[in-house]
Amino acid sequence: MSLHEECGVFGIISPGTAAVADMAYYGLYALQHRGQESCGIVVNDDGVFSSHKDLGLVSEVFSGDVLSRLPRGNMAVGHVRYGTTGGNSRKNCQPIEVNHQKGKLALAHNGNLSNAVELRNKLELSGAIFHSTSDTEIIAYIVTRERLKAASIEDALSAAMDSLDGAYSLVLMSSQKLICARDPYGFRPLCYGKTPDGIYAVASESCALKAIGAEFERDLEPGEILVFGPDGMISRREHCKKQKKRLCVFEYIYFARPDSVIDGISVHAARLRAGEILARQHPAEADVVVGVPDSGLDAALGFSRQSNIPYGIGLIKNKYIGRTFISPGQGARLDQVRIKLSAIEECVRGKRVVLIDDSIVRGTTSGRIVRLLREAGAKEIHMRISSPPFLNPCYYGTDIDSRDHLIACNHSVAKIAEIIGADSLGYFPVKQLCELAGGAEYCSACFDGAYPTAVPADTKKDRFEEKLKRF
Repeated sequence: MSLHEECGVFGIISPGTAAVADMAYYGLYALQHRGQESCGIVVNDDGVFSSHKDLGLVSEVFSGDVLSRLPRGNMAVGHVRYGTTGGNSRKNCQPIEVNHQKGKLALAHNGNLSNAVELRNKLELSGAIFHSTSDTEIIAYIVTRERLKAASIEDALSAAMDSLDGAYSLVLMSSQKLICARDPYGFRPLCYGKTPDGIYAVASESCALKAIGAEFERDLEPGEILVFGPDGMISRREHCKKQKKRLCVFEYIYFARPDSVIDGISVHAARLRAGEILARQHPAEADVVVGVPDSGLDAALGFSRQSNIPYGIGLIKNKYIGRTFISPGQGARLDQVRIKLSAIEECVRGKRVVLIDDSIVRGTTSGRIVRLLREAGAKEIHMRISSPPFLNPCYYGTDIDSRDHLIACNHSVAKIAEIIGADSLGYFPVKQLCELAGGAEYCSACFDGAYPTAVPADTKKDRFEEKLKRF
């Protein structure tokens, strides 16, 4: 069991006809770390929607031939998905497309609705028929229902937001407009930028704006709706400041790319701070600091700088392996860590190693990494984790759906160290998370149980498919 975030969204609108599918492709490629199970792009060519969606990585789904068949246009919406609920199925691929009496829309969503089960039950009892098991179809259905009564698509989205609880960063495309919105808590990131030739782009992270040559303008405020259309760009803030901002702090620890800036905070700088704080709170007598690729590397550098212990590249990641790697059986599954990671013996042999990783969920992967370093000749291994212990499920887009497999719920820190084979173990202190995020307000419910929204009574969203097991 390892951590995954639900998805990444991307949207683009050009003042004239352009190769928007190609630009969406580059944007999604930059967001690939946020979702590696499926992806999709919908292109708007003068009100005519053309799309391609499938399971797999961006480079696999969008070959040169596929991209060449998508028309030039003036708008596009894209999505990369890692499904926390609903299984890995083509019918859950996004963006979702809807045709209705007043037109059409394409919708991409990042996050989880905490009231999804309640909303779906109400919609089904009123006659709604669903084709997928994702929260996104619920949002699309409510927006469409409101659109039949509203004067504009942005009015419909604003009305729909009154019904939605939890995490949703949205990019929505109608025949004439590109609209994006961030939930009133701001759980998930969303920003926009502009190219020198007047093309606007919206993305989950700023790294995707850089990928198409767009200059970052700013993050959306929690609750804000941005409308790009014939009347230029319009900001609607009727949902802003309805709730206290609660950006997911794990965006800084793990989910986001190090070169992204989220709500004014550099992800790379936040991870460096995490390592520095770890070095002060949990020092170790050691010869080398090693980070677990990729999200442990920045924290390892911070630990090294603070402790004056040399930083070493002790682990190499096979860059050609993603989450689509297929294990033919349980025996092969047990060896996945060896296939994904390799220890550099010259760096660790005979040395006391500080090993930095972003988290421990079940403990199985950490134990295998420690064993790799032992086999490479490490004399001691002192594991340091750049997040606090996971103690609670998440309802906002991370696939921690229960306490059942969380090792920290059942064992002390000393016992966990023993289980994974480390000589010592230290976690990032939960009380110092505010320092990690530069004093920003954040959601840390998976660590401390302080949920910003009501905890849903029913979290079993997938009533139609067997839940996939993940290791």
